[in-house]
Amino acid sequence: MKKFALAVLIFFLILSTAIIKNTTKQIEDEIFTINENIRVLKSEFENVSLEYDYLSSAERLLEYQSQYFEDELIQKNINDIKIYNISDDIIKIKNFKIIKE
Repeated sequence: MKKFALAVLIFFLILSTAIIKNTTKQIEDEIFTINENIRVLKSEFENVSLEYDYLSSAERLLEYQSQYFEDELIQKNINDIKIYNISDDIIKIKNFKIIKE
């Protein structure tokens, strides 16, 4: 009877160890996946934040123009902007339209 109880105890310990290891491995895989997603999102956030910081306002752009480009940049009328679409050796020219939502 003692041998049977000892065998059942050992079997139970082996089974519980296997279940715990399997569960731990699944949790580690989920943590790794989440950390990788966070790393990608942090990188994307840094890029978007940088873009927002430097291009957030017209005043800032005008300040950069006067600071770095002086007279190299000129203001264009929005009606002078055209859209060129080249597909299958066919050139289509359209006027640029602003759609306000």
